[in-house]
Amino acid sequence: MIRQRQPAEGPIMKEQYKNIYTISALQKGPRLLLVAGVHGDEYEPMLAAMELCGRLEGRLEKGTVTIVTVANETAYTHGQRTGTDGLDMARICPGNAAGSSSEAAAAALSEQIVAHDYLVDMHTGGALFDIYPLAGYLLHQDPAVLETQRRMAAAFNLPLIWGTDASPDGRTLSVARDAGIPAIYVEYGGGNTVSTTIVAAYVEGCLSVLRYLQMIAADGFEQQPDKIEYHVEDPAPDGGFLQGKMLSAFDGIFLPEVVPGQQVVTGQRWGTVADPLTHRQYPVVADRTGLVLFIRRSPRVKTGDSLGGILNINNDNNERQS
Repeated sequence: MIRQRQPAEGPIMKEQYKNIYTISALQKGPRLLLVAGVHGDEYEPMLAAMELCGRLEGRLEKGTVTIVTVANETAYTHGQRTGTDGLDMARICPGNAAGSSSEAAAAALSEQIVAHDYLVDMHTGGALFDIYPLAGYLLHQDPAVLETQRRMAAAFNLPLIWGTDASPDGRTLSVARDAGIPAIYVEYGGGNTVSTTIVAAYVEGCLSVLRYLQMIAADGFEQQPDKIEYHVEDPAPDGGFLQGKMLSAFDGIFLPEVVPGQQVVTGQRWGTVADPLTHRQYPVVADRTGLVLFIRRSPRVKTGDSLGGILNINNDNNERQS
């Protein structure tokens, strides 16, 4: 369970309670919440959160950083997206303190979110998907919040910045939205493996957000080259709902033929669903033109499962970074 801790006296305070680590500087400043482990099969964010606990020690100049290494403990202990109650923590916020394990974890995390000034929620594609690296945010109706989110996403320095429909509820970002707290989420990779490249990118991204918020000095940390290639804002309803894209029409084993970041055109071969029970193979083609945003990595699929998704990068809402 996540518990909020109060800062102690001293130039630098650090406290740890199981899966939460708090560092506070003597000088007042922003309160930033860094979250990993909302889904239990997304390991790079957890490793990045652990590394940040050490990297920030003695370096925080202003404010407070709270780092949650595992937000849903039962999901992590079972190595799956959902908790043992079968609930997806990213769909049930603000949760219920008196409810099931995931509901209680969502309630505790939601309390943390509203107690802070900024939120970064770190994810990967888990066991299901491999996702093109992105920093995303909701298209908040408050212009000041929206602009801050854009700047936080740019500071994280991943190839894609993606703003989407602000209406979905149940998310950590919807809790922040309702409280007027600037919040971003990040996605990168997946496939139930661990990539040290992703861990490093998340550590550097969080440090860069801290620099943007003027919580740590710009010197003393290596500046990374600009990696941003696309900035896309699309208010279409449920535009950020990955599980609703390119749904399989068949049961079987999915064999992908594209990779994240590849550009495809409508009708281009996406992969094959092979059914060993009927000995039939079903070709899958791209349903639109654009960037391969993510691809399914978990081979076994059922009718209605997402096989990946394509992002339109060629309309008036989208900007190619130069």
